[in-house]
Amino acid sequence: MSDNLRGKERLDRQIIALRVAKEFQDGDVVNLGIGIPMLASNFVPAGREVVFHSENGVLGFGEVTLPGEGDLDIVNAGGQTVRPQPGMCFFGHDESFAIVRGGHLDISVMGAYQISEKGDLANYMVPEREVGTIGGAMDLAQGARRLIIAMNHTTKEGEPRIVKKCSYLLTAPECVDLVVTDIAVIEVTDRGLVLKEVAPGWTPAEVQSMTEPTLIVDPECHDIELM
Repeated sequence: MSDNLRGKERLDRQIIALRVAKEFQDGDVVNLGIGIPMLASNFVPAGREVVFHSENGVLGFGEVTLPGEGDLDIVNAGGQTVRPQPGMCFFGHDESFAIVRGGHLDISVMGAYQISEKGDLANYMVPEREVGTIGGAMDLAQGARRLIIAMNHTTKEGEPRIVKKCSYLLTAPECVDLVVTDIAVIEVTDRGLVLKEVAPGWTPAEVQSMTEPTLIVDPECHDIELM
């Protein structure tokens, strides 16, 4: 990454989550992974009812509560307290994973360490640190009808997270549908990776310079829209 791009303003975690939430349609059942994805429950578009699922055994929760406001028995996958919603229900891990493996999730939103140009996902193990746990990631990556990734476009060192071929252990192959980063929105297609939107102030060429595979720039590529 060039020094000129290091100082450019990127979208913060809240804005990435807001853009992800735009993908939720009325009636969708959505699982939110740990990290940026969990924030998306705060940004459901007005007029849409979205049913949030967590593998720890809760269905139908609302937004993340402010510190000190929540019930410690009502939490999302990351242990954050969430607001109760009418009709919310609780169950064991076996039933929770039956929802995932039974194909009942419309969308799964996850973070990632690497995404390949074919949509392969690596998000549970960092080889250099030899730490990681698979948890329910494999099930969620393959069980949902649509998989959205929310992540920073590059590592802290400026290395691309969107690569030609993942060097990290795969969570699941060819499973990613859409990637929302702090500088771009990219769709995974049979033709390749299609650049749909860029962060304000960024150009497609600048996004390409921070992405290992060649991007197909959508003719209607525009600034990321949040409303």
